[in-house]
Amino acid sequence: MNSFKRNAYTYSTIVAIGGFIFGLDAALISGTINFITKEFGLTALELGTVVSAPGLGVLIALPIAGYACNSLGRKKTLQIVAALYLISAIGSTFAPNYWTLVIARFLGGLAFSSISLASMYIGEIAPPKWRGKLVSMTQINIVFGLSAAYFINYIIIQSIDLNATWVINWGVDQHTWRWMLGSEIIPALVWLLLLFFIPRSPAWLVYQGKQEEAKNTLRKIIPEEEAQIQIIEMQHTMDTGNHNHSAVLQLKAIFSKPMRVTMIIAMTIAIAQQSTGINAILFYAPTVFEQLGIGTDAAFMQAIWIGLTSVVFTILGLLLVDKLGRRPLIIWGMAWIILSLGICFYGFKTASYTISSEAIVEMKAIPNVERLNPIIGIEYGSDIAFKEALKTTLGDNDSREYASLLLQQSADINAVLILIGILSFIAAFHFSVGPVMWVLFSEIFPISLRGIAIPFFTLVTSIVSYLVQKFFPWQLDTMGISNTLLFYAITVAIGLVILFKYLIETKNMTIEEIQLKLQNK
Repeated sequence: MNSFKRNAYTYSTIVAIGGFIFGLDAALISGTINFITKEFGLTALELGTVVSAPGLGVLIALPIAGYACNSLGRKKTLQIVAALYLISAIGSTFAPNYWTLVIARFLGGLAFSSISLASMYIGEIAPPKWRGKLVSMTQINIVFGLSAAYFINYIIIQSIDLNATWVINWGVDQHTWRWMLGSEIIPALVWLLLLFFIPRSPAWLVYQGKQEEAKNTLRKIIPEEEAQIQIIEMQHTMDTGNHNHSAVLQLKAIFSKPMRVTMIIAMTIAIAQQSTGINAILFYAPTVFEQLGIGTDAAFMQAIWIGLTSVVFTILGLLLVDKLGRRPLIIWGMAWIILSLGICFYGFKTASYTISSEAIVEMKAIPNVERLNPIIGIEYGSDIAFKEALKTTLGDNDSREYASLLLQQSADINAVLILIGILSFIAAFHFSVGPVMWVLFSEIFPISLRGIAIPFFTLVTSIVSYLVQKFFPWQLDTMGISNTLLFYAITVAIGLVILFKYLIETKNMTIEEIQLKLQNK
């Protein structure tokens, strides 16, 4: 590996660690759900609030991030983001009450803009022939973070079950969810320190009129003659584009007629990516697997399979994004997602739930379990009907606390089919629309608008993500798991139709060439 490529990969890897922190932060909460629900006595909407608090934070942060990127620069903004992750991790770990936890996680959400910022920085520093791979590194690190979070949660749960000595000595059994959330502190600190070793973005330096400094940065990643050509191209784009620094004018430019196709592509993929329901599965993974009736411990174990599947197919997508191209991965990947969600819908829709006399004997952990006697032998055709019956007999608190055990003892469900469907969905997302959206965002906007455009469309996808996270527990209680998944599939299908018509291929093209192709279309 020559020095140019080594430097490009080094800077990109450091910045992409933000994806790892994001994935860790996003998935660690999935293991804490039952613990914080019990400790703070949460309703479904209150649980949705604490899980989705980062999603609310990012809605506020992204407009500010766009301004900060243009005024402070990509590097300084990333350093602020890393500091917010660190503060959030410490605050969440030591939160004394529910609202403190919500506020601490909200602060972490202010840092969730790290994904768009990382894509922006890497897209600007990476040579065109490596851009797809390097931008996708952020998504790879996200899934590494997800996998690490599921593994950490599983290890902690297993250690408690085994009554390990360190668990007793360190109080892990008494503060389980705090240990889970606290595992983020050290990675966040390491990332903050590493960010001091990256250069400032050459595109931002040109944007600020610092061409010589931009050229010095480019010389570290491409040969001298290519650096000079790229500076000229960047300057030409700035001269011919809307280089007004006003955020309002830049937003107007994004929605202007010359940018119409770009806007349609960006808006559609921003909505469709999160409308898949990916964050419902990732943020509530053990809860989703508990719907299969496999028990809590097995649900934590299956969550690890989500992480491993994410890693394998993200790497596969990374290897193919510059070979197959962006358009085939998006189009066929979304079709694959729809098929996978359809399999899950069918599996849950055909399930039934019946409590037998033998099952009552196995559920002695439930106080006054004889309260279930009135519904013994009654078959319920949906999880909604079954849960309503449980609320009537056990009350809201007990039916929620012992939901996993009740489902385990009563569900007649094709768990294998649904597990295949879920893992197929995870594979399809991380092979296609998951990483490729960020590649497209790093490519389809001109330099003069990208500082506002990328955070803006990340804001759109974050709004959809927030709504998915916020209302998923409520959807489970009111719509049921099968209809919720069907809703996701229909939304993705609409996005697929739009992208099939408008999405262009951008592989191996400079940002300037992509702009010409979009305008011609």
